[in-house]
Amino acid sequence: MNLYLISVLLFALSANLDNFTVAITFGMRKIKMNFFINFLIAVITGAGTFLSMWIGGIIGRFFPASVSNTLGSILLILIGLWFLRDFFKKPREEDEVGQEEKVNLNTMLKDPEKADLDSSGTIDVRESAILALALTVNNFGMGVGASISGLNICATTIFTFLISMFSITLGYRVGRGCIPKSLSRFVPLISGGIVIALGIFEMLI
Repeated sequence: MNLYLISVLLFALSANLDNFTVAITFGMRKIKMNFFINFLIAVITGAGTFLSMWIGGIIGRFFPASVSNTLGSILLILIGLWFLRDFFKKPREEDEVGQEEKVNLNTMLKDPEKADLDSSGTIDVRESAILALALTVNNFGMGVGASISGLNICATTIFTFLISMFSITLGYRVGRGCIPKSLSRFVPLISGGIVIALGIFEMLI
């Protein structure tokens, strides 16, 4: 496996950790999602990766290749540190107050069962599109940084799509096997570590 492919895989794995834990929650809550819904989420997250990397590519044109690589790597490391901050940040008491809290993109990622807006026990097309948007927005900055640091937009998009399909399928099956939901709290820690590793790796190659 060459160094270039390692970078692409690191990005795709980190970008899809949220997909994996969301699918675990759906499996545990017995919220149904079929192959088409999985495919739709993968398409939207793949498209989001392409768009963010395209924007990153435009930004990178304003700098020499060596400078772009360094800037992109630093951006990835900073994003990874932000994920770590998310993990170590103590939950605020007010976050737990109020049952009338509105469902938005952020709360959907923290409590994926809220993606089932009509409480039907099934994720439909509209709900999956909103959930995929939340997952995409969460990874947008990472795509910009990856593109600036030199990752290939087409290869990264394809791997992000494929690993999204795999991670959602696997996560759903893991969730059906009654894996503790508490494990999902470690996602920012794992994702942050992978993104920081990617940033350092890109800076060195």
